[in-house]
Amino acid sequence: MPDDEFVLFTIFPTSDRRQKFAYKLPDNVVGVEEMFFDIPLHLVPRRRYRFHFSDEEKTEIMKMLECGDPDWEVVIDAFRRQKFTPPAFLMSREFMDMFSQLIGHVFPRAPFTDTFYMERSMILPVLYLIGAHVPDADLYHAVCTGYAGLLTVVAGHVKHKPICLTEHGIYSREREEELIRTDWTTPDFKEQWIRFYYMLSTAIYKRASCVTALFHGAMKTQIELGAPAGLCRVIANGVDYQKFSRAVPKKPDGIIDIGAAVRFSKIKDIKTMIYAFYRVWQERQDVRLHILGPDEDADYAKECRELVKDLGMNDVILMPGRISDMVGYYGKLDFVILTSLSEGQPLCILEAMAAGRPGVTTDVGCCRELIYGAPGDNFGQAGYIARPMDPADIAAQILHLAARPDQIAEFGENGRRRVEALYQRSQMIENYKRMYQEVNHGGHRL
Repeated sequence: MPDDEFVLFTIFPTSDRRQKFAYKLPDNVVGVEEMFFDIPLHLVPRRRYRFHFSDEEKTEIMKMLECGDPDWEVVIDAFRRQKFTPPAFLMSREFMDMFSQLIGHVFPRAPFTDTFYMERSMILPVLYLIGAHVPDADLYHAVCTGYAGLLTVVAGHVKHKPICLTEHGIYSREREEELIRTDWTTPDFKEQWIRFYYMLSTAIYKRASCVTALFHGAMKTQIELGAPAGLCRVIANGVDYQKFSRAVPKKPDGIIDIGAAVRFSKIKDIKTMIYAFYRVWQERQDVRLHILGPDEDADYAKECRELVKDLGMNDVILMPGRISDMVGYYGKLDFVILTSLSEGQPLCILEAMAAGRPGVTTDVGCCRELIYGAPGDNFGQAGYIARPMDPADIAAQILHLAARPDQIAEFGENGRRRVEALYQRSQMIENYKRMYQEVNHGGHRL
């Protein structure tokens, strides 16, 4: 999009990531503003600061502390007009008065200290974002809800500019799924953390001029969670079809090669993939699994590699890092698998389909639509769907496809034609251009 200039407004967990980019930035990226959530942890107020809030402001700040539905414009203005650091507010008399009310009617039986540090963990990054230096732009575009969505709400309010939102997955639902399984917080506080992430999502749903999803099922969920139906639309992912469609068919060698281009993180559920392949490997010895991708979670990646070793499988090829020639690598694969717990519209499946490789995927996000087609899509089946976190079902679908070479070719061609018609990158770019023009009315700095 050479006619538009972009400033990246980014959030990182820790400041050791400063200016460490994974990609070469395009020429039309004219600035990068970085925020790091470890910075407020090290800020120490030099003196006690007296905060002055109106009754309306106190009411809306209390709603924020309760994880309700605050008027964010009131909250933002209440803090930005005062000289403060996030720790200064959390050590103030004003906060302790509000916190006493909170613990009295929301957590009357919870330990005081535990509740205080839970609330501190929630509010510290929120206050940090509220006080952010906002780069100038004509339009602010969030690529998810959560903290990024709140930062976008702050930017749009401070600069009096429109904002829009694109969700690849439903962020609040993903956080809820993680919190249900997690052991880092107590059961008493899980519900509050879930409310917290839904509060952040609601903030941008109610304020965005346009809300986009990757497929109709996700858009329906956004509307259920508070996004205005009239401002919602679908903009599907797109891939470089011309590039990936050049992948050559694999030469028959007596082995069924199965690939997974995926980052090592718990949400991708690589352990279930390994257990599923172990079942396949026990059924037939002519199979290989290729797991390709970076270690997003180093501890989880180590656990996955140890699991492969413990199961004694020498037919699992682990390729860490980014594959520079994925098109060429498809020449080694018969089909692909994806065992994620949550997805939006996975690019790895779209790229594989463009390369003529069918897939076995879990029934999450848009995967069913990619494999079987949306209503009115007559391109045919492009693989199989399995239940998430079910190694037996995933293994059964892999075995079903592996036993049918003709079906592998047929499904691969169906998927290739689907991507050619519906999921090309040029189509996606045109849809985003149209959205920017409608929301921004001709502005050029995003």
